[in-house]
This record gives sequence, structure tokens and C-alpha cells, in this order.
Amino acid sequence: MTASVTTFVLPGGVDDVSRPSGGNLYDRRMSEILSSWVNEVSVPGSWPLPDRAARAELAMTLAALPDGSVVLVDGLVACGVPEVIVPAAKRLRLAVLLHLPLGDETGLPATLATDLDARERETLQAVTAVVATSPWAARRLISHHGLDPNRVHVAPPGTDPAPLAHGTDGYSRLLCVASVTPRKGQDVLVEALAGVADLPWYCECIGAVSSHPGYVERLLRLISLRGLSGRITLAGPLPPTDLAPRYSAADLVVLPSRAETYGMAVTEALARGVPVLASAAGALPDTLGKGPDGGVPGILVPPGDAAALSNALRRFLTEARLRDRLRSSARDRRRLLEDWDMAARRLAGVLTRLWREPSCAV
Repeated sequence: MTASVTTFVLPGGVDDVSRPSGGNLYDRRMSEILSSWVNEVSVPGSWPLPDRAARAELAMTLAALPDGSVVLVDGLVACGVPEVIVPAAKRLRLAVLLHLPLGDETGLPATLATDLDARERETLQAVTAVVATSPWAARRLISHHGLDPNRVHVAPPGTDPAPLAHGTDGYSRLLCVASVTPRKGQDVLVEALAGVADLPWYCECIGAVSSHPGYVERLLRLISLRGLSGRITLAGPLPPTDLAPRYSAADLVVLPSRAETYGMAVTEALARGVPVLASAAGALPDTLGKGPDGGVPGILVPPGDAAALSNALRRFLTEARLRDRLRSSARDRRRLLEDWDMAARRLAGVLTRLWREPSCAV
């Protein structure tokens, strides 16, 4: 290993097509673009709560690296095991890439969320640098965990160029792309859609359904209870080649998250000129952004507010002028999106500083 090679420690399953996520996509794209100077190491385990064998494998992986090596560790792997990371941080220049604070996952028992939050704080306070995926996430980590702002860096995801979406009829095809979990708020979406059942629409929800089976079962019951079977489909995960046509046929992308540190589905929609209806959770207002003329390419509503989401859906479904304005703003916003090469350059800049600065403050 040369002095310019960074070890990138990923959770096992990054390429598992049955469990796609924004974090996995980010890790994969960064690893591919930076492949000439990143040595990828995958550590299987039930992260962030691994068993003894997974913790031992991570410890051995880090122990095998020479003193002073630069190591980038996915936060899902690092943040739950300070007993492994903190000792390693004393001799390695460790950076943690944090996609979502562990305690922010919706639906965790209070005691578990508190424990994970404490473990994450201990880990992040010990490492040389922290990389967040949005300015909002960076500010939250600094304030919540008491981190030195000089050690927290931002490297947002990129977006692949895509052709403009053709849509369906201009209003009735709704698309939600997100793992089916309480944090993503599909239950709020179902309740909101029940409030516009008198209008024509069809909604397809695409995303992994394996991590929260109880939530999926409750969601299916709710769809049936509200009389929306046949109008809302849980399609499960799809590979990018199958997902692209769904975006192209969408008239509106909906993301009703309760918490979000970036929201890649938003920029995927905007890359195709599709307007977005999203909650104002976390980083989503910044991710949605504005076009060069200040036009907002979507609608934001309070997170967890089914009534507000339903009212926004009714406006979109019934007001042609609103739809035209949002679609025009989405196409303008499309021109301002950064690609994955720029995203990788931002991350590479952080890692380069780690190599050049022997001290902990980078």
C-alpha cells in the first residue's frame, strides 16, 4: 500500500440489490470513482449492532494497517463500536462517513436509541475527521455531539445526468422512492392519499421492504383499511436500470420522510425535471433548493403531517398552473445539480488533507 492509498471500510451488503439505500449507493459510487487510490474493504455484520465475530474482524482489519494510515469508515460500521474505533484512532488517521446519526432512526426503542447515540458520540469525538453528506447534517453533528467544526466536513452525493421525464398525463402518476421504514413515512403518505381518494392518481412506492417487516405489514393493512388497494403499490427494490423508467413516467415524486440527512430521491427527480413534494425534515429543504431564478421546484410540508401532505397533493392534482410552475422550476433546478465526479472530488479533498496533516485537526 502506498502513502496515497486510503482504506475505505464498508459494511457487508453494499451491493445487495434486495437492500438498496442512499448510503450504499453513495459508498459504491465514491469507491468506483476513487478506485485508483482507495482500497475497499467490506466487513460483514449486523451493523450497527454486530456480533462478537464482526467486531473482531473489524478490529483485525484496522490492526493490520500501518501506523498513520488514512482510513475512511462508513458510519454504520464505525459509530456503534467505540470499543474498536477509539483505540484504533490513537494510531490511525480515521475519518467516519456518516449518512444518518444512529439515534435518528425512527422507531427504535428509547433505550436503544440513547445507547447508540452515546456510542456514536464517543466514536466521533475520538476520530480525526467526520464527513457528513449535507451542510444541515454537519451542523447537527457539531451541535448534537459537541464536535470541533474544523473536523467536520461536507461531501454531498452527486447526481447522474438523465433525460427529461415525459411523465404520464402531467399530474396523476406519483412515485415514492425510499426504503419502506418508519423514518421514510410511507404511512403518512397513505393517510394523505386517502384524503384525495376522490381524485385520479396512482402511487408506486419503490424501496427495500426487508428491514422492518412489522412496519410493512402495518402499512399494507392501512392501505387496505383506507380502501386504496390497487391504487398504491409497494413494488419492493428495483435496480437502477428498472428504476429509471419509473422516474421518467412520474408526474410527481413524493418523499414524506420524518428525518433525512440528504434525500437522494429528490435530486434523482430533479435531474429529470420532475417536481417534488416532500416533508421539510432535516436537509430536505436544502436538497430541494431553488432554481437560478429563485423558483422552488416543489412543495414542502411539515414532517409527519398527513393533513398538510394531503392538502398539497390536492393542490397539485387540481391546479394546472401550479403544476406548470413547479415543473418549470424543476427543469431550471436541474441545471444546478452537481455530478458524482464533483462529489468524489469533495471527498477526495478531505482524504488528501488527512494524508498531509499529521495532527488530528484537519
